[in-house]
Amino acid sequence: MKIAIIGTGYVGLVTGTCLAETGNQVTCVDINEQKVTMMQQGQLPIYEPGLELLFHRNIIQERLFFTNNLASAIENAQIIFLALPTPPGENGSADLSYVLGAAKDIALLITSYKVIVTKSTVPVGTADKVSAVFEQYTDVEVAVVSNPEFLREGVAVEDFMKPDRIVVGTTDERARRLMSELYAPYVRQGNPVIFMDERSSELTKYAANSFLATKISFMNEIANLCELVGANVDMVRLGIGSDDRIGKRFLFPGIGYGGSCFPKDVQALARSAEDNQYDFKILNSVMEVNAIQRKVFVEKLKKYYGGNIEGKVFALWGLAFKPETDDIREAPALYVIDELLKGGAKIVAYDPEAINNVKYLIGVKISYADDHYEALQGADALLILTEWSTFRTPDFDLMETLLKHKVIFDGRNLYDLDKMIDRGFYYNSIGRQVVNQSEKKTA
Repeated sequence: MKIAIIGTGYVGLVTGTCLAETGNQVTCVDINEQKVTMMQQGQLPIYEPGLELLFHRNIIQERLFFTNNLASAIENAQIIFLALPTPPGENGSADLSYVLGAAKDIALLITSYKVIVTKSTVPVGTADKVSAVFEQYTDVEVAVVSNPEFLREGVAVEDFMKPDRIVVGTTDERARRLMSELYAPYVRQGNPVIFMDERSSELTKYAANSFLATKISFMNEIANLCELVGANVDMVRLGIGSDDRIGKRFLFPGIGYGGSCFPKDVQALARSAEDNQYDFKILNSVMEVNAIQRKVFVEKLKKYYGGNIEGKVFALWGLAFKPETDDIREAPALYVIDELLKGGAKIVAYDPEAINNVKYLIGVKISYADDHYEALQGADALLILTEWSTFRTPDFDLMETLLKHKVIFDGRNLYDLDKMIDRGFYYNSIGRQVVNQSEKKTA
């Protein structure tokens, strides 16, 4: 098939590359000329494990193309994917201006039947709005399809190539046949392509992300209670996660969820409910807990130093909102950095992939290390904010020689408590006992 992808962010680029991998001819469109030139030269603008190999292979085999020219990209395309940003507006609702603007541009150019697929995460009713744009600006027949993505950053390629399900919202039989043909190579092992109406498809995406965010916030509340009653959240997590009605995933406590999906999707769904005069109490609580959780981490740190962190040097391990990505959108680390700077602290940060994005965002307000051990040199404490695998089994002997004090605040529960006791570290994690409190210093 001939496919056009409008937008080359995480979703658009992964979608386009993976569709090319199964033999389709895919043209990706972006208005950023520098970005397009970069991709034409074989350079990836994002970090996503497994993407680079497919990206280069399909460029070489002339199945994957990049352009700024919308007209040439969509001229022969049977299916056009809209993979555009839908950032939260001032009131929390999703901003559809990019999606609707692209729909208008396409409507003014097409001369034959097209399937227009909203791949972006959009509120219920967006397909109707996109259809209305086409009705206004063209007499050419189109089918507007909702096809939400369920790609986890860090494993997005695997998620696309081996999906546990594909959701397609359409009431157009011709579009249904084309979408079935397009996705057939990805569901050969029997995982379902679930067809439904457009509005149900749109709501499915928000419902899925909001439910997962709810599990995270619930577990963070349990972790906070564990600290108050002297329980160990790791044991509680194992105890409830073994119940197959609950499941073991998304039960790891930490300093809150971030990224491009959960924060804006939960907010947008809550706003959509409000617009329909429904008070979605659970989602409002989920957002509140998530906002509080990162504050709890900072307050622990300030309490340790008697409320005064001015002049303290903190090593930060992890800046991305999760491991295996360079994405820092809504990353808890950014909140922590801001609060530490407000308190007069100094920061030396390291992340395997996200450093350049943080440099671009906040510049020289903090210092950056070339590796995680360099960040520890002379630091008063280590703060772990992202659970990269390289941080899981560090050289503790070396860490002892580099840190000014053997103090770790772990927002991701990477280390065994008994090991930290044996090592003599002051170790403060989430939902577990504080180790070696006798070593606590207030200055």
